[in-house]
Amino acid sequence: MTSTQAEIDVSYSVSNDFFKLWLDENMHYTCAVYERPDQSLEEAQENKARVLYDFAELSADKTVLDIGCGWGSMLDYCVRRGVKRAEGVTLSTAQAEWCFARKLPRTQIHICDYRDWKPAEKYGGLVSIEMIDHLCSPAQAREGKAIDIYRQYFNKLAEWVEPGAHFGFQAILTNRIPRKRQDLLDLQFTADVIFPGGRNPRVEELVAAVNPNWEIRELHMRREDYGRTTGEWLRRMRQHEAHIRQTWGDALFSDYERYLDTCVRGFAAHWSGDVQMKLRRI
Repeated sequence: MTSTQAEIDVSYSVSNDFFKLWLDENMHYTCAVYERPDQSLEEAQENKARVLYDFAELSADKTVLDIGCGWGSMLDYCVRRGVKRAEGVTLSTAQAEWCFARKLPRTQIHICDYRDWKPAEKYGGLVSIEMIDHLCSPAQAREGKAIDIYRQYFNKLAEWVEPGAHFGFQAILTNRIPRKRQDLLDLQFTADVIFPGGRNPRVEELVAAVNPNWEIRELHMRREDYGRTTGEWLRRMRQHEAHIRQTWGDALFSDYERYLDTCVRGFAAHWSGDVQMKLRRI
């Protein structure tokens, strides 16, 4: 991965207790899917997990790997709904500790770079949720390397399943560049301080990169869903402002408030988006 383990820990190992204050009860740190105006964040995150489980065409007799498994939220859904075995890979030490503490049945967690992972046998399906933004740095993208880097990822994952297997994939997107200087500074702050080493792909890069090993069977854009998701995260975090400032300091609260506010504005203004794809191994 382009993002190092140290950079991943900057993004995800701040404090499990901190993230627990404002994420949903199952600790999804990715775009939810709202199917009704009155749905809670918890319900919407279950919707997201259901969509990706279905995209991967999982079932009680299949194994699944979650690449970039976070706090194990998707793995939890998979074992609750039904899989033979679930595995996850992550570089975040704090997230891995949370996964271990869950003690999910039929589940294994591995702390490693996905490029170093060597499965014992091929999986029945794959899921990966907003992990690909850690693969290509802004500098590499400027050098024209983005599609090749993403293609290496999709080609590597294709080795882990048989032809005909499915992949539930989700990614944050770069859509367009804002025109105002402060907006540009806020986006740069988010990239440099909150998610160092990462860069959100463009949807056309992903469409090109899935070839030659994957076929896109379905594609859904979730920009509005992510705006609502980050807006709810921001609302919940602000409810705990005094506790966060007292426990982790003023800087952490200010940094995350700026980041989440930038996300809300970014999705509303089409700077950013989100995509879910159902991919089939050719």
